[in-house]
Amino acid sequence: VQLQASGGGSVQAGGSLRLSCVASGSIFSVFGSQTMAWYRQAPGNQREFVASIEYNGRLNYADSVIGRFAISRDNSRKTVYLQMNSLKPEDTAVYYCNQVPHIWGQGTQVTVSS
Repeated sequence: VQLQASGGGSVQAGGSLRLSCVASGSIFSVFGSQTMAWYRQAPGNQREFVASIEYNGRLNYADSVIGRFAISRDNSRKTVYLQMNSLKPEDTAVYYCNQVPHIWGQGTQVTVSS
C-alpha cells in the first residue's frame, strides 16, 4: 500500500485548505477497515498527531485543531481528507497521512502567513 497526499499550499491566516490522501495498492474493502490519520511536523519539532478516523467513523482530534479541522473518508475512492478552516500561522507544517500504524505518505507542505 502506498499513500499519496496532496492539497497543501500557502494561505493567509483565516484561510482554508483541504488535504487529500489516496491509498494505492489496496482494495477498498481493506482500506475501509483501517484507521486513517493525519500528522504534522513543523521545522524543529517532532511529528504530532492531528486527527484520525476509525473504520466505524469514530473521530479523534488534537486539542489544537478542534472546531477548525475535520477529517473524513471515502472508502470507495480509498481516500481520506482533512478539511482545514480558520488556519493559523502555527498550523504551518508538513502534513502526513498515515494508515495506522505503519504506513506513511510522503507529506504535503502547508504554510500559513499572518
